[in-house]
Amino acid sequence: FFLKLFKMKSVAAVLALAASATAFAPATSGRSSVAVSETKADLETLGKKLNPVVGFYDPLDLAGQNFWNSPEEATIGFLRESEIKHGRIAMFAFVGYIVHANGITWPWPMELDGTPFPKVDSAPEAWDAIPDVAKLQIFSFVGFLEYWREANAEKHYMVGGKPGEFPAFNAKYIPGSALNLYDPFGFSNSKTEEQKANGLIKEINNGRLAMLGIFGFLSEAKIEGSVPALKGIIPAYDGEFMAPLAKSILPTIGLP
Repeated sequence: FFLKLFKMKSVAAVLALAASATAFAPATSGRSSVAVSETKADLETLGKKLNPVVGFYDPLDLAGQNFWNSPEEATIGFLRESEIKHGRIAMFAFVGYIVHANGITWPWPMELDGTPFPKVDSAPEAWDAIPDVAKLQIFSFVGFLEYWREANAEKHYMVGGKPGEFPAFNAKYIPGSALNLYDPFGFSNSKTEEQKANGLIKEINNGRLAMLGIFGFLSEAKIEGSVPALKGIIPAYDGEFMAPLAKSILPTIGLP
């Protein structure tokens, strides 16, 4: 057991340092002056900065499409917002998977009746083990963040706004900007424009790496040996990744 735990922590630590380092990078609140790539030519330039070896890579020609009959700039804005958002989520997920795999929980009870947080081998098992009301709270909070981003940005990302921007909350309601996800501590205020641009490049690259990392965890959990480097480290999971409410009250009342 201890050998397995050591291996898990050793591999995870290296990957986590690479994948999550800029999850906390302050390249955010000052991003207003960073140039926004809006055309395919801009993406090709950005691609060389992100990876000089591979460069711009779009085998499905998504950047050349016109989603919902919108112009090229709107489609690219949507794609860039999606990539940045999914990269950030993946960085959280990657670290969260490692935390749960090592049995780390909050020291206080999960529920008011004293029920503790579940001790499990992986994050998916932790999700299945928490009560339905906790899942609904998480969905509601994420839904609120989505609404706030879409409704309160100075300019929407599909019409020339900044991809990845998250509007600040009103300080009258949240003193000290405690939940301003962009840059809660104001670290980027003293950054130069070059540092901000480099920070964005790092965030995108780390988000891409985190997406590959979390998919590696999930793949190995479902198909043993599918990721040879993780064989024997990631425990098997018999649940459904794509059915987050499969183990809830919904199936018992006839809902999927």
